[in-house]
Amino acid sequence: MDRRIRVLAMVLLVLFGALLVQGANVQFRRSQALATDPKNPRVQAAKLSLGRGQILAADGSVLAISVPTPTATYKYQRYYPAGTLMSQLVGVDSPNYGLYGLEGEYNSFLTPHKQPAISISQLLSPTTSTDSVITTIEPKLQALAAAQLNGRDGAVVALNPTTGAVEAMYGNPTFEPNGLVSPLTSTEQAAWTAAITPNASGFVPLSSLAYARTFPPGSTFKVVTSSAVLDLRPDLANKSYPYKSTITFTDSNQTLSNDGGGSCGGTIAEMLPPSCDTGFALVGEDLGATTLFQQATSFGWNQIPPVDLPKEAVAPANFPTPAQLGTSQSLVAYSAIGQYDVAATPLQNALDAAAIADGGVIMTPHLMSRIDDAQGNVVETYKPSIWKTATTPATSATVTKMMQGVVQDGTASTVGFLPQDNVAAKTGTAQTSLTNVNELTDDWMIAFAPADHPQVALAVFVPNQGFSVTGAEVAGPIMKCMIEGALALDAGLPVTGTATTCP
Repeated sequence: MDRRIRVLAMVLLVLFGALLVQGANVQFRRSQALATDPKNPRVQAAKLSLGRGQILAADGSVLAISVPTPTATYKYQRYYPAGTLMSQLVGVDSPNYGLYGLEGEYNSFLTPHKQPAISISQLLSPTTSTDSVITTIEPKLQALAAAQLNGRDGAVVALNPTTGAVEAMYGNPTFEPNGLVSPLTSTEQAAWTAAITPNASGFVPLSSLAYARTFPPGSTFKVVTSSAVLDLRPDLANKSYPYKSTITFTDSNQTLSNDGGGSCGGTIAEMLPPSCDTGFALVGEDLGATTLFQQATSFGWNQIPPVDLPKEAVAPANFPTPAQLGTSQSLVAYSAIGQYDVAATPLQNALDAAAIADGGVIMTPHLMSRIDDAQGNVVETYKPSIWKTATTPATSATVTKMMQGVVQDGTASTVGFLPQDNVAAKTGTAQTSLTNVNELTDDWMIAFAPADHPQVALAVFVPNQGFSVTGAEVAGPIMKCMIEGALALDAGLPVTGTATTCP
């Protein structure tokens, strides 16, 4: 009997000890996590009773705000004044489907939380309120991007190359965010279904074409290939490649021909303006898989760009590894011109342009400019930082001249860029199938301006275009308008409707 009592006492003692340990764990080690957990009823109650902080554009216009609602379920309801224009950046705070975009990335600031004490009374009785997030997004540029795409699938990304500030990042199709914050469950469900249902091209509105999907970049990748020559194989910089219209490979029956069947060749400086496919394919063979991969990764490929959006939503660009390319002559050649398994987001392609624009440095792309508390005091200000050193100042200067040649007498010479804008650009017309079976192309252009003191770096992307059109024809007019608009905005002029901006 005494033994049973002792065993029972030991069991009770162990259980009591476990209870004390768990209590300490909850009270101390996990207290902060539990207190801020979105599933915590107190957090939900505070959010619904106090609302969330605002998200603002660079010009101070409201992108997200909590407004009073008379329903019994919510005291406040989220409202997105810009609707579909900003939804893929701002995101939503959906009661049933969760947080997306900046709403998710800066949730800890936007949610009601204890504010730092600045007086004895606040120390004794802490105040709870929300912060506001001020972004780098320029609504006029964002609207210009949407207007230029004019309902077509595609994306436009505009960055300040010297700071990394994202001034516009628009993708179509996009989604309507206000239905996703409706107090009516049926409305919220319908909005969610619309946001995740692919359009006729298979693109999901909730997944932005600007940063969440990758596509073959085509000849825009020749900027990276040219940098690889200058950085890692300078002995190839002045090599003159033979003039050919078609090349063959020893390891494949696949051939590679220039657009239109014309012949081209020469040095890389001579071949970039006309975007010589056969010549750059031979350059790729000389560089080899390892060198191309090394240069691509120095530009940030195969890594998630550190833009301040939820990381699971941002896609990394892909350049095949040396192991994947192996010793295949044809695969290396096609990869050097942005085909085969090479794939980029418009965000990555804009960062490639920004690298050349900023002397070889890629600044960390960012959407947050600063965070203010409820009284307007600055809580945090973004400090520009370097993400990658993609290349050298000497290489970026040389590639800049080559990209200026693309505009002056190369594949972008027909776009009609204004001489005073001094644009440096590269076109891309990527075959979506190397067999040409579906006869479609993904059309690109990357650019920055002015070339001698860059203020904006951009990427324009329009997928699934006819096989007979080019990046210059499809993406070029959009790029021209975006550059004029960005430079006009920097000069304090209207983005559209003046003699120096697009209509």
